[in-house]
Amino acid sequence: MNKSLIYSIIIILISSCKEHKEISIEDYDSYGEYIGVKYKIEAGQDVDYFELFQRNKEYISDGFDYPVGKPDADGYYNAQKFQENNHLGDDWNGVGGGNSDLGDPIYAIGNGYVTVAKNLKGGWGNVIRIIHLYEGKLYESVYAHCDSIYVEQKKFVRKGEQIATIGNCEGAYYAHLHLEIRDSVDLDIGGGYSTNTTGYIDPTEFINNNR
Repeated sequence: MNKSLIYSIIIILISSCKEHKEISIEDYDSYGEYIGVKYKIEAGQDVDYFELFQRNKEYISDGFDYPVGKPDADGYYNAQKFQENNHLGDDWNGVGGGNSDLGDPIYAIGNGYVTVAKNLKGGWGNVIRIIHLYEGKLYESVYAHCDSIYVEQKKFVRKGEQIATIGNCEGAYYAHLHLEIRDSVDLDIGGGYSTNTTGYIDPTEFINNNR
């Protein structure tokens, strides 16, 4: 057998016997696939996010604040509450009305992991989606119609960290933040309105009850 071929085989065998390296957050793609290993945890399975948070325990949520006027929404009002007109979230507007809040900061409501930070187009515009582990359960916060985005997918954020600015979806609406909180993570982005609230919870009620 060719000596160079034998040497190559030995190197491969030695490499395969080495202890597997510690898995970190950077080893996963945004859908929970472990890069370099031939298996995949399907998007939405709790075990994936639980594992990520267990390896990064400092980002487990310890409570929630409001996404504007931190921490108590000072200077803002809820212009369209959860289930008003079948709304699936809250619309946060500056008290000045119109586009007076265009460009104002948006903050992460709690510690979490960013799964989406991009333009989803249509009526959504720039959207950020953050997974939170809180008291042993997974939640998701969704921030829509953003002007600028300041965070990246596959990164962790802390409560109160600025993640974006308030936008108007390229002039489609007056500037405001559409905030949703979901207790079923990785759902389709949806339409923002529905009489079926399965997987969605009242954002204001949730934040008030978990400060």
